Amino acid sequence: MTPRSQAAASRAARRRPRVPGPVGKAADSGGSEAQRTRRAAGLASTDRRHSAPSYELRVRPLSAALTSYEVWQLPAASTPQITAPTRVAGLKGRNLELVEHRVLRRLSQAGIKLAHPANQPMTGLALSEDLALHLGLMFRAIAPMRSRERMRAVAEGIERMDREEAAYWLGMAMHRRRPRRVLAALRMLLTEPDR
Repeated sequence: MTPRSQAAASRAARRRPRVPGPVGKAADSGGSEAQRTRRAAGLASTDRRHSAPSYELRVRPLSAALTSYEVWQLPAASTPQITAPTRVAGLKGRNLELVEHRVLRRLSQAGIKLAHPANQPMTGLALSEDLALHLGLMFRAIAPMRSRERMRAVAEGIERMDREEAAYWLGMAMHRRRPRRVLAALRMLLTEPDR
């Protein structure tokens, strides 16, 4: 052990508080073992719930026949760089109509119902991270497309992706210098798998 590491170890030993009490008994008087376990489990579940990124789906009616779906990331303890709600992706118009049944099916599987009165904006529909990643990637990839067959192939490919792959592609599409190239590469991979 070097002299420097010995000095660091002795400083750490001095800072550690000594716990008085008989050997074999609990040093704190925090109640029974079962109470301490329940408290620790409650703290662990609270930390887990607040440590995940927070997303929401915003549905806005644009006219009597058109609707817009948008995925937003909200500020959370796990994402300190997000200080205000940030738009991840959105889809509207003809392209949304072509994949809306897929979006509604994914939402209903997650227990989210979109029954709302006409011309009333809905905000604050909480999404799980997995669902937000898939919807955000689907919205970003499909938004500029025109071909129905290619849109269907891209939507099916994104639905087949696991969480890590969707997170990778969405992160690349959001944070790269040229996101159009990333999305073009994704579209090419999903529509022309034989190449």
